[in-house]
Amino acid sequence: MPPVRVIVVILLVFSGLVCTVPGSAGAAPPASCGSEPLTAAEQNRIADLSRHRDEPTATPLARLRQHVADLWAITDLLTAHRDRRGLFPLGLAAIERDAVMPLQNHPAVFVDPRWAPVISLRLLDRFLDAIHAEFTGGTAPPQWRYYFDLAADCRVSGERVALAGYNSHITVDLAYATADAQTATTQARDFFFIVDTIAAHGNSIVDATNDVYGVDLGPPFRFYAFGEGLDRVVGAGKATGPMLRAADVGYNVLTFSNGLALQNPTTADAASRAVDELWTTGNAALLAFDHAGLVG
Repeated sequence: MPPVRVIVVILLVFSGLVCTVPGSAGAAPPASCGSEPLTAAEQNRIADLSRHRDEPTATPLARLRQHVADLWAITDLLTAHRDRRGLFPLGLAAIERDAVMPLQNHPAVFVDPRWAPVISLRLLDRFLDAIHAEFTGGTAPPQWRYYFDLAADCRVSGERVALAGYNSHITVDLAYATADAQTATTQARDFFFIVDTIAAHGNSIVDATNDVYGVDLGPPFRFYAFGEGLDRVVGAGKATGPMLRAADVGYNVLTFSNGLALQNPTTADAASRAVDELWTTGNAALLAFDHAGLVG
């Protein structure tokens, strides 16, 4: 298993360019700074692909395979137009291909092979639900509304858009997916095994994003992946309390703990607040990095 510090800073880079959630807005326009608008048929196709189907007899693994295929089809439609709403799902699809599914297709690697595909499915479906809301005029969760709004603002860099998506996925959705999957402490080994494998395939995200959008996530990824970024912020006296806690304990550890706590009625409210705080820690990191002159 990679050292916790490496996992922390890899996850931190995905959350480092996030701001506080703006007010809710309507559905984003059909083109988000892309080459040309999606056609009505393409928008309807994305809405259909992101809709949960009646799959009462399918196993979680079979459903996961189908939903990953749906994710790729959605990604292909968005990237064909260079629609920036595709910045996050492109990296997510690459990680599903290179890290998640190779594990899930070999269940013997897990201590609990019945639980493992459930959490991956619940996590993926949270994003598919958000995409469905975006393309049907529904209400996306605040963290995803923020991502879609950033994608539609052509003044915002593609890097910032992409990293906002990863922050929503890792900090918020993963915690709630952990709860959705009725995760227990006995699944801790499999949880961290999946997270570590994803972290080890970070270059899949960097390569895909650069190849398709010309957005290079490599410099910030390398900057934080070896701890230099956080070390310099701490040395400059710019680190916040939540940031230091995330560095000390690990984003993945905090997310796992939050997911467990969300299942308990006596701790759920506090856990929800903790998820929000961890999400906004990304914004504190960005401000600290900017003020310290470490980014840009």
